Amino acid sequence: MSTTTVAPIKKETSNGTSSTENQKGIENHKRIAAHFEAASKHHLEAAKHHEAGNHEKAASCSIAAHGENCLANDAQREDAKHHALAAKM
Repeated sequence: MSTTTVAPIKKETSNGTSSTENQKGIENHKRIAAHFEAASKHHLEAAKHHEAGNHEKAASCSIAAHGENCLANDAQREDAKHHALAAKM
């Protein structure tokens, strides 16, 4: 029994982009949002630790938040490239 890999069918949307390109855009935005949500949670946790006087844990949470923000910014940059390339086509 053999299996054959079939490329996904690309449907054209009203603006000329394919449905697979749209799906990539959706996934990019969801990934960006997830990183920003994680960063927000880390910042809130840092604030709670500061209020409790545990500044070392607050600093650790702040660093984690910064890391998530960096990941989100990197993903945003890639998404902007994706949109710029799509606009040229």
